[in-house]
Amino acid sequence: MQGRDPVLTVAEVQAAEQALFDAGLPPFELMQRAGNAAAQWVWRVAAGRSVTVLCGPGNNGGDGYVIASWLHQRGCDVAVVAPMEPATDSAKQARSGYAGAIVPQGEARAAEVFVDCLFGSGQNRALSDELWALVQDLRGTHSTHIAVDLPSGLASDDARLFHGLAPYDITLALGAWKWAHWAMPCAAVMGRRVLVDIGLDIGEDTSKLIGKPSLQRPSAQAHKYTRGLVAVVAGAMPGAAKLCARAAQHGGAGYVKLLCDDAPQGLPDSIVVDNRPLEEALGDARIAAIVIGPGLGRDEEAKGRLTHVLGLKRDVPTVLDADALHWIGPEFGPKLPDPLVLTPHEGELVALLEAYGCAQQSSEGAPEKALKAQAIAQATHSTVVAKGADTIIAQDWHGTAIARPATPWLSVAGTGDVLAGLIASRLATGTPSGQAAREAVWLHGEAARLSGPVFSADGLVAALQDAYAACL
Repeated sequence: MQGRDPVLTVAEVQAAEQALFDAGLPPFELMQRAGNAAAQWVWRVAAGRSVTVLCGPGNNGGDGYVIASWLHQRGCDVAVVAPMEPATDSAKQARSGYAGAIVPQGEARAAEVFVDCLFGSGQNRALSDELWALVQDLRGTHSTHIAVDLPSGLASDDARLFHGLAPYDITLALGAWKWAHWAMPCAAVMGRRVLVDIGLDIGEDTSKLIGKPSLQRPSAQAHKYTRGLVAVVAGAMPGAAKLCARAAQHGGAGYVKLLCDDAPQGLPDSIVVDNRPLEEALGDARIAAIVIGPGLGRDEEAKGRLTHVLGLKRDVPTVLDADALHWIGPEFGPKLPDPLVLTPHEGELVALLEAYGCAQQSSEGAPEKALKAQAIAQATHSTVVAKGADTIIAQDWHGTAIARPATPWLSVAGTGDVLAGLIASRLATGTPSGQAAREAVWLHGEAARLSGPVFSADGLVAALQDAYAACL
């Protein structure tokens, strides 16, 4: 069910909440709804252990008082630490309804479960030295750490991390995912993420979290060409193109050709080598998708091979990866295929921004990486897969998507070639470019998870079949 989990900015969350208020829901009732739902998770995690709730002055602190009240009413050993008095009407009402213990400022509180309700998604600056010391002290004296909505000391929208936080055990996202839950560096401190439903009505026109795709078996009448022919254009280092071609075989396409002068060693017999002149080989009207870049090289011959691909008289869905990204710029604008998928890592993303003259981006509303990817997507009328510890997919015409963090074991040479082949394979099946990119990113991450620790790119390819099977 891919792409159905919205990822919201602070403004979008506030608008969704305001819609409830406009429909007649009292703000305090929404706070109770959020706090009670979060409290049930705290209750499960605490499992009878003592709990300390750190409450700030705003509505996140109000949620904390509601959590503490819920726990207190059920006999939990709970106390509140409140370095500041409530400042909003709802938080004041929540505070007045809490009948349990409040630890005086400066007094030590030794318990087992720490619940951080100091600041929520509205916080966009570093904590004061005093508050940061308090958070660190409470973390140090409690064995289990729970963040409500977001850990304190980070920015929700652009995922900036203001302090050297250690990971929390669990983060309870209230109402909707925020960018900081999934974008680096903040994603690294969330621990287990749980989405707590509080009844927000969220529209479709938002960024999305990539979910497990629903893939189809071939029809009873399928043959290799109806399933799609992928052409992988090799270059100076054909080993990378071979890896890309092997991945393309496992992404759903029916036929994979490697366009190169000499077949690399160890190439499976099922991958056909076409060593005709590239212009002639690309003239095959049955080609349903092209991928170029893995192992292409950066000499004039490599540029010439890319020029042949971009100069085709018909639009063929195309993936530009690795070295191919080195060459493109505004001078290729009229020649860029449609649909087109670009797969830059961070350094390539910056180079593309410079090449297209859109290096200066506002940091409002989303992480910098997402804004960079969106700028390149608009400049090239393409789908951009910005790879890394957090992979973000941006499209020229709608929406941005972010993948759940994949295993860090994926950080090994050749895995980007595998992703490029997967995207091309999904394109060859006739899947629209944004959806193809999302499906490929999910399959890539799932194959990495199935591969366990210390795998190679070859091992990743071997796991693709099981990742695909999980989507049928």
